[in-house]
Amino acid sequence: MNGIGIIKGLLITLKHFFDTYLSNFGRKQKNLSTDDKRGMVDSSGLFTIQYPEEVLVTPEEFRVIPFLVYEAGENNERKYRCTSCGICAKVCPTQCIFITRKKDPETGKPIPSPEEFYIDTDKCMNCGFCAEYCPFDAIKMDHDFELSTYERGDSHIYNKEKLGKPVEYYAKIRPVNYALEVAEKSEKTTAA
Repeated sequence: MNGIGIIKGLLITLKHFFDTYLSNFGRKQKNLSTDDKRGMVDSSGLFTIQYPEEVLVTPEEFRVIPFLVYEAGENNERKYRCTSCGICAKVCPTQCIFITRKKDPETGKPIPSPEEFYIDTDKCMNCGFCAEYCPFDAIKMDHDFELSTYERGDSHIYNKEKLGKPVEYYAKIRPVNYALEVAEKSEKTTAA
């Protein structure tokens, strides 16, 4: 007790401080870029980055806020994959997803498409259950973590238009997962 823990913590900080500057003077390090060194547990030396000038590469499985995937149709019309089945709203632990299904104006029967889709980002805990349980691959997790604003309330409730992102965006932020999904879909079509 008596401050030994504080001294140990300061010694670790000093070790990293000296490792940062001594590594440039003849100490052998792995041939990795600075970003790769900072992301490893066994790295030594500098850990701090000068954000926002420096940004670490986000891993593919990094997740923040869910988004709705759509495919661009004729006349840049958005064709959402979502069928408003409601599974995402049911599995959401914080109940931050709100969906209403479209209805045919003539018959009044439901159409498998969302009329309204909202996510309250203040409640969302970024667990990814909605994306995991979606049977239509309509919801994916985004990498955009710079969401802070000075307002509260309605500005943090995202509607369908604000949540919508094209398939190309998903392919760009998660290339490995997208390639696996495309290969899986092509296998299903050839098997049928």
